[in-house]
Amino acid sequence: MLKLSCNVTNHLHTFSFFSDSSLFIPVNRRTIAVSSSQLRKPALDPLRAVISADQGSITPVNSCTPADRFRAGRLMEDGYSYKEKFIVRSYEVGINKTATVETIANLLQEVACNHVQKCGFSTDGFATTLTMRKLHLIWVTARMHIEIYKYPAWSDVVEIETWCQSEGRIGTRRDWILRDSATNEVIGRATSKWVMMNQDTRRLQRVTDEVRDEYLVFCPREPRLAFPEENNSSLKKIPKLEDPAQYSMLELKPRRADLDMNQHVNNVTYIGWVLESIPQEIIDTHELQVITLDYRRECQQDDIVDSLTTSEIPDDPISKLTGTNGSATSSIQGHSESQFLHMLRLSEDGQEINRGRTQWRKKSSR
Repeated sequence: MLKLSCNVTNHLHTFSFFSDSSLFIPVNRRTIAVSSSQLRKPALDPLRAVISADQGSITPVNSCTPADRFRAGRLMEDGYSYKEKFIVRSYEVGINKTATVETIANLLQEVACNHVQKCGFSTDGFATTLTMRKLHLIWVTARMHIEIYKYPAWSDVVEIETWCQSEGRIGTRRDWILRDSATNEVIGRATSKWVMMNQDTRRLQRVTDEVRDEYLVFCPREPRLAFPEENNSSLKKIPKLEDPAQYSMLELKPRRADLDMNQHVNNVTYIGWVLESIPQEIIDTHELQVITLDYRRECQQDDIVDSLTTSEIPDDPISKLTGTNGSATSSIQGHSESQFLHMLRLSEDGQEINRGRTQWRKKSSR
């Protein structure tokens, strides 16, 4: 591993290689010059490195680890986005013989974590920087929006590209584009917003300049959006679902396996809970096209959760149905699209955990 002695303290700093003879590295608001000829090394892709304050050394980000030998992922030439290919496994498909939306969401999370790990961030938390670890800060999801145009089937290979960027002063955003690896067809897009939380107090915290400086070097200089269209559905606000809900699945309990490394219920688990109260006839005749979730409070292992669903389209035939625990009472055959509002709340006191919106399209014959 290539190392260069460097006096750095308390920070994780990054730099990019350029064609000129030297490069300048910010260190505690100072600048030092390093000869790029001393740091050139074959297979350094995409010519990025990390200065570790812990070891006082420069380490190429793409130094090969055991995991890297098996991952089909790489940083792109600009150093700002990351692509990885995944094979859809048999245990990742559902009743439609295609990947479930939970599978898609897990892959989005996996490629995001692999991206930040490739950039040199912590592997013992979700993209925590050195300053964040020192201050016991973590990233938590504030909003997730996923659109799926075509679900991959068992053994299909999906290529996912991801990148992150600043989102004002309160957090960051991360976007994804999903492609069929065989045809390069875009089969899905997603975007998300993340905010910072103190792991000890469980309170949200403003992103400091120190933390921003640590991760912004890996972000595109100009805004880059998975959903560049004006007034796209990822921007729509989600109204609160009011009682009484048309459909409900009550007293859902987190499993131990639902907890993530930040000691709360993983954001993908919320997707499954939301879908539990969808009417069965929708599940039988439609497939999920769009899901948007706003995360309003975290859920712990001992919490008990109610899942509520109501049709958002007033003249939707499904709005005329009544039922509980996902049951339907009349036929909706022939209806091509449906849209629902959702809420997850604590069973004990009704506090809102999550609100969401889903759009469903009629299943195509396969």
